[in-house]
Formats: sequence, structure tokens, C-alpha cells
Amino acid sequence: MSTKKSDAAQSTHVRIAITNISGELVFETNSSVADVKSAVAAAIAAKTTLALQDIRGHEIVVAAEKIGFVDIGVAADRRVGFGAV
Repeated sequence: MSTKKSDAAQSTHVRIAITNISGELVFETNSSVADVKSAVAAAIAAKTTLALQDIRGHEIVVAAEKIGFVDIGVAADRRVGFGAV
């Protein structure tokens, strides 16, 4: 029995800063890094809304003109224990 996630099931970590708001939207999505990047670029170019879905099925919608920055990366495995890094 293996508890390690397969590479195919790896999610993408997304962090979106909203202008004039100190907090950030942080979530994980099943979309690839390239898909998220193209969705952000398309929303900013068209001056529409950015709509992404998180791993639980919730939809996150942000107006393109309110996006401060978007940080996209592969979600890191959560490590448990005190083993050597």
C-alpha cells in the first residue's frame, strides 16, 4: 500500500494578490501551470474576469483589473516527521 501521490494527480498552487486589499487568494487547482498562466494572460488581455476552479470544485472569480500579481507553482508534498531534509 503506497500513500505517495502519483505525478499525474499533482495539483497546482495558485496565489493571487488583489489590488488595494492586504489579503491574498490562495488555493490549489487541478489545472496545469500552463493552463492557469494562459487563463490569467487571456483575462488580463481581454480585460474580463479570471475564473479558476479549486480542487474542491469551488470557482474563484477575480476581475482582471484588480489582479496585483499571480504566483503559480506546483504544490509541494506535505512532509511529516523530523527526518533529514
